[in-house]
Amino acid sequence: MPSKVRVLVVDDSAFMRKIVSDLLASEPGVEVVGVARDGFEALDKVKELAPDVVTLDIEMPRMDGLTALGRIMAERPTRVIMCSSLTQRGAQATIKALSLGAIDFIPKPIAGVFSDLVNFKRDLISKVFTAMRSRFPRQAGAVPYAPRRALKSAGSAEEPARPADTVVVIGSSTGGPSALQEVFRNLPAGLKAGVLVVQHMPPGFTRSLACRLDDVSPLAVAEAAGGEQVSDGRALLAPGGFHMVPESSGRIVLTTDPPRHGVRPAVDITMEAAAELYGPNVIGVVLTGMGFDGARGCGSIKARGGIVIAEHESSCVVYGMPRAVVEMGYADKVCPIDEIAGTIAEAVEERAGRRVRR
Repeated sequence: MPSKVRVLVVDDSAFMRKIVSDLLASEPGVEVVGVARDGFEALDKVKELAPDVVTLDIEMPRMDGLTALGRIMAERPTRVIMCSSLTQRGAQATIKALSLGAIDFIPKPIAGVFSDLVNFKRDLISKVFTAMRSRFPRQAGAVPYAPRRALKSAGSAEEPARPADTVVVIGSSTGGPSALQEVFRNLPAGLKAGVLVVQHMPPGFTRSLACRLDDVSPLAVAEAAGGEQVSDGRALLAPGGFHMVPESSGRIVLTTDPPRHGVRPAVDITMEAAAELYGPNVIGVVLTGMGFDGARGCGSIKARGGIVIAEHESSCVVYGMPRAVVEMGYADKVCPIDEIAGTIAEAVEERAGRRVRR
């Protein structure tokens, strides 16, 4: 880490440029090296100033944030944090930005709400330092967007989905949306397992992520609403602000129990509940992310005879969560992201071949 992280602030609002710049400048380890009003100015200043991190607004005149992000990643790859509005349109654009190479995103604060501004500062500073420690972004287009709706095979009225005997629980954080797209587009149609996904993400954004995963995957993917049956060939994504727990009936319950590791949803909570319910028929998968959420859950899976897969350091944006799993000795397989889907499919077939029973 350099003595100070050099940040370029990009926003069409003079008020937001000042807010973000002042908050960053108040942190001793951060230097604001410049500001820009739109994508054109951002491109020029990225080349001129070579910042370590860029905070990039999405909705701007002349050149919007998504276009600017694509150009930055193609011309001078830089660590980018998107600043997103709390709207459905903002959420959809944010998920697209993460697939284009943005490291992370932060929702803009609610105007006039002091507590929201305090939380925004805390999260902004944390994400800037996390971005600086992250693996340098790949160029745009690393995760192709290729809708595969025609391949859906689970959950039609004529062929109801079968309650799952085997469950795959996937946990991820920083860098997760892009990693999840890579995994889901390569999972086989008709996977003989239910899939539960916990991505650290605030309320308002997980539905857009679920739609994106549903678009690229042969599996049916949806944000959990509570009450769904865990079924073969279907994936459920924990909604922001809720823990996702499979109960004894095999149906999903959403809770607002206290955060764990400072997050809700937490990977550990879903993994521990799945291990308790499905025993050796659980496959735990931990992808890129900061911290160690998922490690204890993987310990529960291993203790009951399940299988654990961790993403290899070489493909992680942040090698934190998978590192904890590996260092605690819980990982059966350690694979780069482009091998995770195949490894999951093999593990599901192995479970079926062994006829492991609860």
